[in-house]
Amino acid sequence: MRAWLMDGYEGVEKMRLGEVPDPQPGPAQVLLRVKFAALNPADAFLARRMYPANPSLPHILGRDGVGDVIAVGTGVESVWVGETVGILRCEVGVEQWGTLAEKVVVPAKSVARIPTGWSDEEMAGAPLVFLTAWQALTQWADPPAPPSSKTILLVTGASGGVGVASVLLGKSMNLTVVALSRSAEKRAKLKQLGADFVFDPMDNNLIEMVTAALSPRKVDLAVDNVGGVLLPQVVALLGHGGRISVVGRSGGMVPKFNTATLFFRRNRIGGVSVGDFTAQEAFAAWEHIVGRLDAMGQRPQVDTIVPFEEVKTGFDRLAQGPMGKVLVQVAD
Repeated sequence: MRAWLMDGYEGVEKMRLGEVPDPQPGPAQVLLRVKFAALNPADAFLARRMYPANPSLPHILGRDGVGDVIAVGTGVESVWVGETVGILRCEVGVEQWGTLAEKVVVPAKSVARIPTGWSDEEMAGAPLVFLTAWQALTQWADPPAPPSSKTILLVTGASGGVGVASVLLGKSMNLTVVALSRSAEKRAKLKQLGADFVFDPMDNNLIEMVTAALSPRKVDLAVDNVGGVLLPQVVALLGHGGRISVVGRSGGMVPKFNTATLFFRRNRIGGVSVGDFTAQEAFAAWEHIVGRLDAMGQRPQVDTIVPFEEVKTGFDRLAQGPMGKVLVQVAD
């Protein structure tokens, strides 16, 4: 099969399109002919050894995707040859070969049928970002549960994959959503998706504008996809007991962070790792997500679809900041 091969940790720019033997499904696994794959920032981080994984080389990136089942291993009774399925969170694209290939082996317990009314493209890019957003929103309760109605949610990098998912899920939970994006066009789109307030994070008066819009309340929960110089401003916008779920670091490292800013309002910062979900937990969360999107009449957002031969162009688009997901069409 053809696949995009990663021979080292010099970045996605160094990947090459080559051929490798077709993988074969083992017990409890299925083999998919990939139709669409989706790109994620974590792919690019892994390609530069900035992600906690150490796959054998050459490696094939790609965690999300949709494909047709063309073979099943022994013991598989939940999926049949000929079905089209999507991939939920698993080791595909992390420690095992991923979806930037014509075929991929996936644990049978980590595939899901395409929801009624969804396209292959919508399914291909949805699971990882929506499961991540779900964890970011629910992790502060024990057991995990959605925040209470009217909680004020701030989403940084709101036009990206996890950002859009956080906005949509936040609205499904009846939260007041504040979305940050540098693009006026994307801010308008975020308003269409339901965001109550949208702001440019580069505005010098960001804190004053958000504070005035929310007065007398403050931000209760933030989903931060950016980090960098923006994080201290996010902390400044939190109210008493406010929390930050840290998802990404597209803005780089946080310079000169003053931990004293967390003290007197008892603010908390917590990391998000969708890898902590078991297959059963991921499937249960996915069912909640699909039900909420269907109830709202909303669907995952696709920004761009690139041909299989142009995967590097797709990663360029991902680095530019898409409105939703960047997909790769692997097969017709």
